Amino acid sequence: MKIAVTGSSGMIGSALCAALGDDGHDVVRVVRQSPAPPGTVHWDPEGDAIDAAGLEGLDAVVHLAGAGVGDHRWTDEYKRQVHDSRSKGTGLLARTLAELDRPPKVLLSASGVHYYGHRGDQVLTEESGPGGGFLAGVVADWEAATEPASAAGIRTVTFRNGVVLSRNGGALGKMLPLFRLALGGRLGSGDQWMSWIALDDEIEAIVFLLEHDEIAGPVNLTAPNPVTNRDFTEALGRAVHRPAVVPVPRFGPRLLLGRELADEMLFFSIRACPTRLEEAGFRFLRPDIDAGLKAALNGG
Repeated sequence: MKIAVTGSSGMIGSALCAALGDDGHDVVRVVRQSPAPPGTVHWDPEGDAIDAAGLEGLDAVVHLAGAGVGDHRWTDEYKRQVHDSRSKGTGLLARTLAELDRPPKVLLSASGVHYYGHRGDQVLTEESGPGGGFLAGVVADWEAATEPASAAGIRTVTFRNGVVLSRNGGALGKMLPLFRLALGGRLGSGDQWMSWIALDDEIEAIVFLLEHDEIAGPVNLTAPNPVTNRDFTEALGRAVHRPAVVPVPRFGPRLLLGRELADEMLFFSIRACPTRLEEAGFRFLRPDIDAGLKAALNGG
């Protein structure tokens, strides 16, 4: 297949492009660099511009681009950037694909389990409704922005990522230095649920969605066994062979990151399960947290 990928330089995008290339697919990276290097397609989401001609005749598009949610304190300006980088960029891409003479058969657009908001111990499937909070609103708008592609008959999947485990980035990449110094511990009570997925399962699941024409709409990309923060902390301590007994009171991250960011990223409880993936026959390589962390620390 000829597959275009936005966000191709990120943690997930880099791994996905490598895997697709190894499988013999023709990967077209959608980049902001101008002029675009040979074999890539230029786009400027902020300027509402994209090289539509470069997208003609594709078999599929995987859309991963978006500003890092936890990269900066949530000022009003940065919150706008987080929102617009997703909803406006996705809208531009979806409209452009819908207007092509030879549109792709499928658009896979990244999303997030923060769609569900803070839900305590409730088990969440793709049938669960949206929750509250800034990120829940961002995700709802992000997914809605794919509508032009869907309306044009392009099979559209919004895959709701949990925390993707890799030593090379994301949440785990930020935690590892502290845990390796035996300075890690549960956050607050530790009772909040965390929906996670190993990076290799994330890539396998995206490929699975590309290949399964019967799947459209929202799909949770999370391991089948979510864990509480307390259980995750203990598992990560075991993985790095260090005690993880230094609890982090809620006020600490709130002072460092700001109350809204700290609460939504660290203390919201989201117990999402991959119901649609499993019903479609997907089998996880790393279904439990110990296996997920082992894979992440060994190179994921």
